[in-house]
Amino acid sequence: MKALVTYFSASGVTAALAERLAEAIGAPIYEIAPAEPYTKADLNWMDKQSRSTLEMQDKSCRPALADKDAPVADADVIFVGYPVWWYREPSIVDSFLEAYDLSGKSIVLFATSGSSDIGDEAPARAAEISKAEVKGAKRFPAKATSDELKAWAKQFLG
Repeated sequence: MKALVTYFSASGVTAALAERLAEAIGAPIYEIAPAEPYTKADLNWMDKQSRSTLEMQDKSCRPALADKDAPVADADVIFVGYPVWWYREPSIVDSFLEAYDLSGKSIVLFATSGSSDIGDEAPARAAEISKAEVKGAKRFPAKATSDELKAWAKQFLG
């Protein structure tokens, strides 16, 4: 099975984990990027009017993507990584899942967070948005090793 590792990262933590995963399983990697990059002020979760706070309050919010060039057509299994925001995936991840025809593909979610879990809702939301089968979901600590990531990913790669 061909895999693709995709990720959204605001601070670089999820990017580093995604890079380790892609290298560990020998898969290409693709960054999910917003058309308008997030600034530090946008990410201030303590500001009730910050961009990220407002986006996360509206589950139908779909921020524009920087591009729609992810090589999803070549992949059977798509790993989708993100930081946990407000106990769920950032809205830009929903934009990504909705932007492509992922029917017939398997989606595997992975997340980073200081303390929040990936949540029970994440797989169901991802399946609903993407119209693909979600095979798994796991939160990793930022320092998860390549060996840990490879061992986990192996179960989804046949």
